[in-house]
Amino acid sequence: MSEFVGIHTREAQPGIATLLLSRPPTNTLTRQVYRELTAAAAELGARDDVTAVIVFGGHEIFSAGADLPELHSLNAEEMATAEDACRTAIDAVAAIPKPTVAAVTGYALGSGLTLALAADWRVSGDNAKFGATEVLDGLVPVGASRLARAIGESKAKDLVFSGRFAGAKEALAIGLIDEMVAPDHVYDGAVAWAGRFADSSPAVLAAAKAAFTTDEPLARRATASAR
Repeated sequence: MSEFVGIHTREAQPGIATLLLSRPPTNTLTRQVYRELTAAAAELGARDDVTAVIVFGGHEIFSAGADLPELHSLNAEEMATAEDACRTAIDAVAAIPKPTVAAVTGYALGSGLTLALAADWRVSGDNAKFGATEVLDGLVPVGASRLARAIGESKAKDLVFSGRFAGAKEALAIGLIDEMVAPDHVYDGAVAWAGRFADSSPAVLAAAKAAFTTDEPLARRATASAR
């Protein structure tokens, strides 16, 4: 039974599932949350009734990143385990074999930003703030390479080395997000993105997504997956 991560579907939105992170007040990420994210991603990948996934932290804040009080209580071995759990969770979300959209409200900071980057697209409110803030807390950022792939190495280094916040307008300009909407319309904006794939073949979508991590011809993979 998951405590902080849930999967929600609605009859009014067939084919769309919401991967909801709910750990008030700021959705900070702990080892337990990472384990729950990994399990939820696996479930979503296996569900035949889900064609697209929205990653959502609720209407207030996406995620403020790692739970610093927990991290500061860990010894070196436990810290290594926590870092591995983080990478495993982020990779699991990124590997969901379906189109994914992060609906970003409030803040996406540190590993919370990396979680948003694990989605295929990002929709945010025009008041959202983004930051690779680990350096400010003396931590090594786990998502630097993912950030660089999204916005380019030079811009990524600026954010990672400084730890500064980027507003939604800057995030849109540098390609960190794909759409900026009014704060109250973030989830609906993500639904609109995900809804484009509601009637698509899950097997073909999975093969198309896999094509970004393999050199195998897309047509061959799609044909094989559909059998």
